[in-house]
Amino acid sequence: MCAAAVAGAVLWLRLRYVMVSVSGTSMEPAYRSGDRVWVRRAPIGSVRTGQVVVVRLSYPPAWNLAVREPWSIKRVTAAPGDPVPRSGFDALARVPETTVPDDCLVVSGDNAADSYDSRHCGYVPGDRLLGVVVRRAAAPSPR
Repeated sequence: MCAAAVAGAVLWLRLRYVMVSVSGTSMEPAYRSGDRVWVRRAPIGSVRTGQVVVVRLSYPPAWNLAVREPWSIKRVTAAPGDPVPRSGFDALARVPETTVPDDCLVVSGDNAADSYDSRHCGYVPGDRLLGVVVRRAAAPSPR
């Protein structure tokens, strides 16, 4: 009986949370390459501006990424229903909407100089959302 309860709890946690390793500098200084974070799987309707999320971005085919459209960690700049940011977001400069559609997010990296995000690729569809970062799992590696 106890083993079944433990197995059930582990299954529930596994379906609800996932650990992700940060790779790259796009979210520095908040998150550094090598950090590991816990991500709570979440529907797009529960995401709020300012939260950090893990999403799949659409990268240009010419980039020839070894992993096509890898997971990316970004901060939500605008959630569904928020005004569409125009300044600095060239990819959104000409969209007809005045608010972010219900099934989309606008995301950006904290380190704008080294981040590919909604400034380049526009909206991120909700079906490309893995979830919301809830906490760092390990201390950053020493530099």
